[in-house]
Amino acid sequence: MGYRIPQLEGIDWQADIHLFTCNGLHLLLDVNSGALHILDDVAKEVLGELKEVAAGSEGIPSLPQATKIFGPRPVSEVLEELARCQEEGTLFTQDRVAGWYHPPEPLLQGLCLHVSHDCNMRCRYCFAGGGSFGGKRNLMPLSIGKAAIDFLLTASGPRKRVEVDFFGGEPLLNFPVVRELVFYGRSRAHALGKEIRFTLTTNGLALDKEMGDFLNREGISVILSLDGRPETNDRYRRTYRGGGTYHIVLPRIKDFLKSRGYRDYWIRGTYTRDNLDFTNDVAYLVALGFQFISLEPVVASPGVPYSLRTEDVSAIKKEYQRLASFYFEARSRGHPFEFFHFNLDLNGGPCLTKRLHGCGAGVSYLAVSPEGDLYPCHQLVGQEHFRLGHVETGIQREELQEEFRQAHVYNKPRCLRCWARFYCSGGCHAAAIAANNSLREPDPVACAIQQARLEAALYVLARTRINFPLQAGSSQH
Repeated sequence: MGYRIPQLEGIDWQADIHLFTCNGLHLLLDVNSGALHILDDVAKEVLGELKEVAAGSEGIPSLPQATKIFGPRPVSEVLEELARCQEEGTLFTQDRVAGWYHPPEPLLQGLCLHVSHDCNMRCRYCFAGGGSFGGKRNLMPLSIGKAAIDFLLTASGPRKRVEVDFFGGEPLLNFPVVRELVFYGRSRAHALGKEIRFTLTTNGLALDKEMGDFLNREGISVILSLDGRPETNDRYRRTYRGGGTYHIVLPRIKDFLKSRGYRDYWIRGTYTRDNLDFTNDVAYLVALGFQFISLEPVVASPGVPYSLRTEDVSAIKKEYQRLASFYFEARSRGHPFEFFHFNLDLNGGPCLTKRLHGCGAGVSYLAVSPEGDLYPCHQLVGQEHFRLGHVETGIQREELQEEFRQAHVYNKPRCLRCWARFYCSGGCHAAAIAANNSLREPDPVACAIQQARLEAALYVLARTRINFPLQAGSSQH
């Protein structure tokens, strides 16, 4: 029969097309164009059979399985629609960047200032060794902080907007320096015709009214650590004496957010293999009135009891799907919230460099120790073999920076044939190093978790744009 069919030569069904079902919704992502299509049962069956045919023969026969189930006319209509989508550039597109991409020269955009290598908590899963990052407990002097900001404003070249994240340890243990650096940074940036944006990450244990008033007055974005249910939080987030922190931290967080009108914040939690039902933790945070929520997989060596493992991936995937359903359930009940990793923009999202390099660790983003040493990211601070230089002398190990500059998705064999490569951007460099001691070999468990989270995010994006349940044959791109 005379099917009008798409042209499938050169299409990699693993790297260029991703067909999946999430919570009963069939979705098709055209990886290279970023087009997301919603499928009915006929289209799903046709595409599944096309994939098998493309892998096993030179041409496209009559698609007997799909034809047997649905009949020749619906199959023909689907093939017509697939061919039309291909003609308009939203399906079966090829990667036009591979083969010519060259990473841009290093140009700094942001610094993570470790103003404190000390902490007033002793979280059991802390990758920073309780705040000290494997070294001595100390605070960043004001002089080093000023030198770091000067370095950022110079190394950012023509960039008009730069970013500083106050980090630790617990940065509020060095609040006087934080305050002075905000004043200094704003003044220096203004003199150079630039704008500097500040963020502060805190466990909230030391957060008082004076600090809160300052953060509000200066318009500083705040990330507040809280893992969810009291038992989840207190399992790992402990005081230095070993007690739970939930009952201390929660009132301080609530008072602070009320003082800023519940704006410009994220509640940032961590899940481990001890709470793979983490949707319950998100639901608990929503019930407390929090609207902006992020939950991250734990950063841990494979051997520790709470680390996430290959055998956990299936449960994690199901849990992200459950979280995606809860996202809409909460909206229907009048309690909408934002989940950080569900915020996808396939059309106007990250620029090409961001899609291929991710956070820009070691290139556009650096971390600064209290002594002023430069590292590629906050998770690598204190590891001497990753020391890049110093804020007073600049980058001294250009060859190491070049390694990070070249660690983009086209130089990572695993990424080349992964559908998620433009959305996870090759994964976390620190996680790859921890798992495989290689910048170019991502952690397979982290990859699987990213893929599961991305599928849930794509489902949320698709369902947000339509009124689910769907009419058969609908599509969005």
